[in-house]
Amino acid sequence: MPVRIVALVLVVPVRMAWDALAAAGRFLYRTVGRPAGRALAWLARGVCVWPFVALWRWGLVPAGRGLAWLARVLVVVPAGWVRRYLLAPLGRGLAWLYARVLTPVGRGALWLLGSVGAVLAAVGAGLWTGTVWLVRYLVVVPVAWAVRYLVVVPVRWLVRYLVVVPAVWLYARVLTPAGRALARCARGVAWLAAVIVAGGVTALLRVGRILVIVPAVAVWRWVLVPVGRALLVVGREVGEALGHAWRVAGYVSVAVGRFLAALFRWVVVEPVRWVYRGVLTPLGHVVRDAVLRPVAEAARGAGRAARQAVAAARETVRQARADVRRALFGEHPQGDAPASREPRRPAGRTLDGSTTALTHLTKD
Repeated sequence: MPVRIVALVLVVPVRMAWDALAAAGRFLYRTVGRPAGRALAWLARGVCVWPFVALWRWGLVPAGRGLAWLARVLVVVPAGWVRRYLLAPLGRGLAWLYARVLTPVGRGALWLLGSVGAVLAAVGAGLWTGTVWLVRYLVVVPVAWAVRYLVVVPVRWLVRYLVVVPAVWLYARVLTPAGRALARCARGVAWLAAVIVAGGVTALLRVGRILVIVPAVAVWRWVLVPVGRALLVVGREVGEALGHAWRVAGYVSVAVGRFLAALFRWVVVEPVRWVYRGVLTPLGHVVRDAVLRPVAEAARGAGRAARQAVAAARETVRQARADVRRALFGEHPQGDAPASREPRRPAGRTLDGSTTALTHLTKD
């Protein structure tokens, strides 16, 4: 319980600060981050996406279509014409020439060359066989016999009795006893070194066990293990206390936040709302009914008067222009009706005034 009380006293300010920062972060995200993100996204779309879309739609696609049309007109169509009306007939002519002329000529030349080659091959095979037989029995056999009985046999006999026999005797009578003696000496030296090393290692292990392992085991068993268990218990209790204090601090922070929100509501929001409803709204209605509406009516009346004055001035100018035209060029063929710049609408159809082709033909 004392640990929990101390943890609660220490954790409550931290939890309240954390909740305040979280609320401020959520408020900033709703009021600043989200609109700023949308604005940045719109700006990025306007700067990075829309220009490329417009370039692709209004630049690259028409250019590609134009290039494709040019390639079709300048390359594909002429190439098809050349293939159809030039290369295809030329290829058919070459194929006919190959099938009707070159193939029979080639087959006849091939048969002739094959016959001549067969005759020449038979002659060459006979000459080669005779030459090989003469070389074998006149040159190779005598040379091989001379090399075997004049060189190989004497050299083999000399090598055997001058090199092999002495080497075997030296290995059997000298090297083998010497090697066995050296092996026995090496085994004795190795046994002695092994005994010395085993004794040294055993002594070092015993000394190390007495000086290092036994004290380390004692320290681990009688010092570190109890201290670790105590620290584990303390850490577990402190962790549980901090968790409990954090949860309690959460409830306290929520209560404080609700109190501050209610206080802000009754101190700021409700007076502002009352002032808005009880003072500003009636005052705004009075200003609207007593000032804005009369001003708007006066402005609309002035606008109507100005439009009427402009219409009267326009009609006066039109009459003056008609009088000047009448004075300079005479009466209008259609009477004194003033000329209007508006397009004339055709009169409605009647039984006597139809404009169809059938009516004209009937009248004619």
